[in-house]
Amino acid sequence: MKIAQIIVAASLSLAFTGSASLAQQPLAGTVVKIDRINGTLGIRPTQNGTTGANTGGAAEEFKAQGGLSLDNLHAGDRVTFSATGAGGARTITKIDKQ
Repeated sequence: MKIAQIIVAASLSLAFTGSASLAQQPLAGTVVKIDRINGTLGIRPTQNGTTGANTGGAAEEFKAQGGLSLDNLHAGDRVTFSATGAGGARTITKIDKQ
């Protein structure tokens, strides 16, 4: 019984560690909407495994982390970014224009 509990605990630990490291990988996409007043932007993710593809996916809404400037971004800009959170509460922590 205890061995089963140890295996489950180890599996859960690895699952959380793996998802945390995936969240740190930079993402890529195209800016489709910017709301500088509310500090939000919409980004259409670039599909994995394709070069230059920016169609087909739905745009995701992100909140810009405090102190992150959106002044030099415009709709249509290709960007790489890092985000935290899941679902509807995603926050961009870093963004770079391509």
